[in-house]
Amino acid sequence: MINKVLVANRGEIACRILRACREAGVQTVAVCASNDVGSLFMEMADECVLLEGDSIGETYLDQEQIIKAAQTTGSDAIHPGFGFLSERAPFARLVQDSGIIWIGPSPEAIEQMGDKMTARQTMRDAGVPVIPGEEVESEDEHEALQLLLDSSTRVGYPLLLKASSGGGGKGMRAVHDPADFLQAAEGARREAVAAFGDGRIYIERLLNGSKHIEIQILADRHGRTIHLGERECSVQRRHQKVFEEAPGPTMTPELREAMGQAAVQAAQAVDYEGAGTVEFLLAPSGEFFFLEMNTRIQVEHPVTELVTGTDIVREQLRIAAGQPMSCGDLSIRGHAIEVRLYAEDAANNFLPSIGPLAVFRPPEGPGIRLDTGVREGDDVTPNYDPMLAKLIVWAPSRVEALQRMRRALDDFVILGTTTNIRFLRELCDAQPVVDGSTTTTTIDEHWPNGWVAASSPMFEDASLLAAAAGETMGLHRKTTSKSGEHFSDVPSPFSTLNRRYP
Repeated sequence: MINKVLVANRGEIACRILRACREAGVQTVAVCASNDVGSLFMEMADECVLLEGDSIGETYLDQEQIIKAAQTTGSDAIHPGFGFLSERAPFARLVQDSGIIWIGPSPEAIEQMGDKMTARQTMRDAGVPVIPGEEVESEDEHEALQLLLDSSTRVGYPLLLKASSGGGGKGMRAVHDPADFLQAAEGARREAVAAFGDGRIYIERLLNGSKHIEIQILADRHGRTIHLGERECSVQRRHQKVFEEAPGPTMTPELREAMGQAAVQAAQAVDYEGAGTVEFLLAPSGEFFFLEMNTRIQVEHPVTELVTGTDIVREQLRIAAGQPMSCGDLSIRGHAIEVRLYAEDAANNFLPSIGPLAVFRPPEGPGIRLDTGVREGDDVTPNYDPMLAKLIVWAPSRVEALQRMRRALDDFVILGTTTNIRFLRELCDAQPVVDGSTTTTTIDEHWPNGWVAASSPMFEDASLLAAAAGETMGLHRKTTSKSGEHFSDVPSPFSTLNRRYP
């Protein structure tokens, strides 16, 4: 049994884990940096430990300090969430060596799947199809670049250069012309060194027109490894997912079974334990290829939860405690869609935005879920990733789910900082999204010159702005004029605000 969990993370994912622990009757501890004091996740935890230091490296990435916090509070387990220390094998090993339960896969599995070049070879050995490409090993930078150049002629163009320790699109370059190869390789290597301290890069064939499909898996210590179906995450911007859904709109039962079994094989090849995600590219030909495995909870896990009725975080707790997973025979019911709400200016090359959340009014109604770590009155700062929330909807069919997402985005009101809500709302009407033909290049192809918001009139009446920042949010409101007269049945600005203003 696990009695107390320290959540080694912050923001939305910390809130998600804290809720799951509370439902499981498990005590919780949050760790936070000084600039997170007063945050929602701090208030949700039973206990909180203030981390010393100012930077992320001195706080959320300080392994020794987090271990000490767990020991001081009597926590018998640590959940890393995603990002930060979640896929760092040395930290997982340090947790276990300290006598604390690590809620995640073994350090060995993290190492094998975290190094993309090693993972590709492991998958080949396990019989899992891998994207055509080549890996080279050389400690000499110039020799490595020459070997890569030689490999590029065998792999063929267009191709993709990828960092072996990569993630989040860092250390990645697409190359369409051999004349651009060396410059792209040098740039990818520099970025990989800066981001991961590891300059090794390898080559993959660039599969244009492909879909990004990932399979959620769970594995326990009792010999059971299962998959929970797929998520399509093709709609991406700079290799970052924007729009995710389950099930995949073009998936067939036969393809689901084949990809699911390949994902199970991948997990079993590294003796995987816990929750993980095996990512594939689905080519226009119908062939699929292993892309990578994420050895942690995924940002987009809620869509799988909604269509399978499974609490994946709760299952992580059970598995880490040595219990068998509670999932029986799973079936997919209905359709779920998730979009990521960012504090960013989509019309200005998606630059991050800062400012106060003067108004933060999420949509309500059946089939709507919001995973967030912020609330009205919080400040958006440049200290962390600008994701404000994940908006997730469920409906019996994809058509209904897409319409529910449109309505939810129309009703979502955020004032005080610029967000990508209007971009997401327009994305829901893009033809490739409507008909399910999305690929990893959909956004670039649909908006080749970048997204531009439709022209919006300024507020015509100061009273409208005042109402928008006020506390009343019904479809109608009562106002009082300067003369004291009362007016009722006045339309609220909230129903049209996001359609009219950036």
